[in-house]
Amino acid sequence: MFRFFNSKKWFFWAWVGSIAIVGSIGVQVYIDVLINDWFGTFYDMIQKALAEPNAITIEEYWSGLLSFITLAGIYIAIYVVVAFFTQHFLFRWRTAMVEWYHSVYNYARKIEGASQRVQEDTIKFTRIMEGLGTSLIESIITVFMFLPVLLTASAGIPIFFFGDWEYGLVVGALIWSIGGTVFLILLGIILRLVGVEYDLQKQEAAYRKMLVIAEDDETVRPKTINELFDDVRKINYLSYIRYFYFNIGRIAYLQANVLSAYVFLAPAIVAGAVTLGVMQQIIRAFGRVEGSLQYLLKSWPTIIELASVIKRLREFERELKASTDTAKAPE
Repeated sequence: MFRFFNSKKWFFWAWVGSIAIVGSIGVQVYIDVLINDWFGTFYDMIQKALAEPNAITIEEYWSGLLSFITLAGIYIAIYVVVAFFTQHFLFRWRTAMVEWYHSVYNYARKIEGASQRVQEDTIKFTRIMEGLGTSLIESIITVFMFLPVLLTASAGIPIFFFGDWEYGLVVGALIWSIGGTVFLILLGIILRLVGVEYDLQKQEAAYRKMLVIAEDDETVRPKTINELFDDVRKINYLSYIRYFYFNIGRIAYLQANVLSAYVFLAPAIVAGAVTLGVMQQIIRAFGRVEGSLQYLLKSWPTIIELASVIKRLREFERELKASTDTAKAPE
């Protein structure tokens, strides 16, 4: 799967492409920081305007909106270009994978679900990586860029449970986010979600292969096909019930998450220790840090699917390697 990064043929796309993607995402996050600053300034201006008639001019108001439009326009332009480049980057990665599979495919004929591994799983791998990989990079950069913003904006205001401690809001975000993520990971392990996803794909592959065989050999149906589909049905039903339990914990936590910043800021809001603009800055920065720290939690179903795909591809590559080694061994 990772020959892409070891091949001279794909050196430019693998390494220069990776640097370009990471750098571009960093610029996007920096613009998001600037937008966060804009929220503070703009909402303070709104509060001033609502408190006293004609406290601001219409030119100041339009200027504030124009500032946001400029930042948003730059962000959109970079986002579109990065998304386009990332798609090409990942298709080259898929190409590097399938080129090796093609070169040894004559040894794959007896491997269960070989065609599905080469065609379907490589597509799944690159498509999941497109969203999941870039989101991971963005989450890491966001934490590092927004933590100073959160510390600066929340300095000197009372935080629920932590009082006037300058690091209270950051520590609160860490405890809430990491605690929730650990809880969901443990729940996923207990419910064995990765194993169920792997078994599901394995049964689907066996069922599809039998359908292909049945196109030419009518002796395998209907009993054999029905038996395989019964296995598919059982593993799907097991998957549904496992995800039912998982989603109870996941959705409950995410709904409670909506109020987390307001809970921590309750003493400051009640005491009037913050302006509307500063409150918006803090809540938005808190949400960015919190959301990035909850990357695993929010992406857990997709991570499970990716882990299952990687597990299947690794198993397929081990079997391919074993077949080629056997074929090349001296008589």
